[in-house]
Order: sequence, then structure tokens, then C-alpha cells
Amino acid sequence: MARVAVVVRAGAAPLWWTGLLAAGVGLLVPGLTGRRIGVLAGAALFLIAAAAVGWTGFRRYAELAGSATRAARHDLLQDRAVTLRAWRRGHLWWLGAALLLAVGSSFVLPSAVGMLLAGAGVGLWWKADRIGRRESADGVLLWVRTDRLNARGGRPAGATVPEYRTTGQGAGDAAPGGARRRAHA
Repeated sequence: MARVAVVVRAGAAPLWWTGLLAAGVGLLVPGLTGRRIGVLAGAALFLIAAAAVGWTGFRRYAELAGSATRAARHDLLQDRAVTLRAWRRGHLWWLGAALLLAVGSSFVLPSAVGMLLAGAGVGLWWKADRIGRRESADGVLLWVRTDRLNARGGRPAGATVPEYRTTGQGAGDAAPGGARRRAHA
């Protein structure tokens, strides 16, 4: 079983860094529209992407969280690092294609698509944070079966996921929201 917030958060950092790299490369190219228009369009796309990714599908997450059942003793909980590695390996080709598309589009509209990718990464962080606040309020951690998760591209609220499981706050190695759990001294 993989943490729902960790799966959501897994794509945030790669999208953020891919977007920043593509936007930086885009600043080196004047493009057809010019840098100023490209950056302004990119800023608008950044905000739109962050809001769209952060809000899209959240009702489904809430429905699954509301009907979640307690995890059984035989359920195996997957480490945060394993979940991150599996998601990133499964989406590596997609991230590479997004980087190439963003850099290539800089010849037309500099930095815009790179900023769009970075906005999508921020939206995923925001969504994971909202899931973490729900987990903290309910006093449980949300988990999804990995066989259901891997059925269609790693979407923790997709059509192949019929339910979530819950554990107490101390389970696993990730804090609510999917961040690395801080060690208390």
C-alpha cells in the first residue's frame, strides 16, 4: 500500500525542476513573440496550471477519504522512497518529452511552457498539502493499494481505485501531506 499524498507529491519536484530548466533555457532564446510576452504569458499559465492541478479531482479524493476503511494487519505499507522511485521511473519518458516540448516551444513563446510545467508542480504540492491537512484533521493516514495504483499510470484517485485504507498517524515514514517525516531529537 502506498501513501496517497506521497503519490500525488511524487510528480511535483520533477515537474517544478523540469519547468524551471525549460523556462531558463527559454530566456536565452528571443523567440517569435519576444521574451517579455513569453514571460508574461508564462506567468499567467503558471497561475492557471497551479490552480487547475490543485483543484482538479479533489472531490474524488474527498469521496474516497470519506469512505476509507481501516487497513488490515496483512497489508504491507510501502516506504516513501519506494513510492517516489516507482512513480518517477514510470513517468520518466513523459518528463523528458515535456522538457523537449517546453524547450522547443521557446522558439515561439519563450519560457511559457516551462512556467506551465512549474505551475503544475506547484499545483501537485498544493494538492498533497490539502490531502495532508485532511489527514491531520481526521487523525488518519490515507493509503491506496499499489496494484490498483499501477493499473493506469499511477493516479491515486483514478477509476481503478475503488477505496482507500487508513492507518494511524504514526504509520509509515512520511508525514501528513507526503513530506519526509522529521526525526524528533
